[in-house]
Amino acid sequence: MAVFFIAVKAFAQLSPGELSDAHAHLEGLTNCTKCHVLGEKETSAKCLACHTEIKNLMDQKKGYHASSEVAGQRCAACHGEHYGRDFKVIRIDKDTFNHDLTGFKLEAKHAEINCADCHKAALIKNKISQKKSAETYLGMGTECIDCHTDVHQNTLSQNCTACHNQEAFVPATGFNHAATKFPLVGKHREVDCSKCHEKTTLNGKTFQQFADVKFANCTSCHEDVHNNKFGNDCRKCHDEFSFTQVKNIGAFNHNNTDYPLRGKHVAVDCKECHTSGNHTKALPHANCTDCHSDFHKGQFAKNGLSPDCNSCHSVHGFSPSSFGLDRHNQTEFALNGAHMATPCFECHKKGEEWNFKFEEINCVTCHENIHENKISSKFMPDFDCRTCHNEVIWSQVEFDHTKTKFNLEGKHKAASCRDCHFNETAGVVTQQFAGLAADCANCHDDIHFGQFEELGKNDCERCHTFNNWLPEKFNHNSARFKIDGKHEGLECIACHKPTDNLIRNYIVYKFEDITCASCH
Repeated sequence: MAVFFIAVKAFAQLSPGELSDAHAHLEGLTNCTKCHVLGEKETSAKCLACHTEIKNLMDQKKGYHASSEVAGQRCAACHGEHYGRDFKVIRIDKDTFNHDLTGFKLEAKHAEINCADCHKAALIKNKISQKKSAETYLGMGTECIDCHTDVHQNTLSQNCTACHNQEAFVPATGFNHAATKFPLVGKHREVDCSKCHEKTTLNGKTFQQFADVKFANCTSCHEDVHNNKFGNDCRKCHDEFSFTQVKNIGAFNHNNTDYPLRGKHVAVDCKECHTSGNHTKALPHANCTDCHSDFHKGQFAKNGLSPDCNSCHSVHGFSPSSFGLDRHNQTEFALNGAHMATPCFECHKKGEEWNFKFEEINCVTCHENIHENKISSKFMPDFDCRTCHNEVIWSQVEFDHTKTKFNLEGKHKAASCRDCHFNETAGVVTQQFAGLAADCANCHDDIHFGQFEELGKNDCERCHTFNNWLPEKFNHNSARFKIDGKHEGLECIACHKPTDNLIRNYIVYKFEDITCASCH
């Protein structure tokens, strides 16, 4: 009895209660770690390891569990357990639930129906492996045909909302016949749809044909009363507005008017220009903008008047423009060097629209200023990079260093700007142009290790020049030990030897003891 009591007491301490029917198969002490992590309260990772269909949706930022209301919460905050077999792990208030959070907003007719009308076994697209019953809110498709019958029987696009809305399936308010290959013109706009799109029976169901309706010729629908005597192009004489009003448009020679048709205008429908239908009424045509809108929206206007389009474009096509290099070089910004090979859109189409009018014309209007504010405006006036660079090759730098306090001499003339003004540390490049010390030690290592320092500074120019590192200016007779006699023929290394056993060895030039005995 005592052993039994202890076992029951231990189980009661470990399990707060029976699991719900959905998780009953996980009952028992040996199954605890399938949902719990020892020593931790958080179980969400374990939940999602099993409920992969929810985790997949969350990873894709989809569904209710990825919404702002749920994201970041523990699973147990909404789905409790250990409350008994009959406990409902999923509890939703169907009257107040915000369906927008699922990613499928209920609108119009969808907002009026009951949850069960959609969330039922017959409409579950993706079966949920953990579910014992058919009840689930997961696995629903979001396309119209996932729930609704395709009355077009896969003859049209499955993007139903392109034509229909959620208020009513009929009429198809979103359908625009003008966007098809057969725009409705004239009397065709008054014809009932079923006259052209016949209703038949297909696969045992009523079917109205909208796709693959022949329309290449008028005779595809209409009877040829002329029995093909004049060919099958009825529009040579007739139009869609009236069959009885005959026109001889095919024989009309527009070149006899004040405006001969050239280029693209030859293919334009008469009605595009003669909008009133009266072909004899004179139309203004002196300027392109009499018919066309100003594509450039007044960017080239002077004194309120825009130049005519034909100064850059032709009737053979709006693009390419006839505005070439010669004309560009007459503007405020002549094209030189690499700019001559730059496509127009690189400068004039930074966004969605073309821009030909700039408030400022300087290098940084188009190019990134890699020097930022590191160079004084004295050397880069008005952000004009050409003080140092040119328009042919950016890497060719020509700067007059005499304008600074540090004139370049000798080997310094061959040094790259980056050698002195750019510094890379741990992969990070920094620039410095102002405030650089002119001391040799600011850029070069002191290989003499302070032997020639005076008042804490090295004056390398006492011995060396900018042409090379040889001590061309050094005079031993100015030192404490003057060279004479046999010493005159000796190499420097005979007396000035490198140090030994140091991390960095260097040649000793200064001796405290210069007596004969110190060397001999």
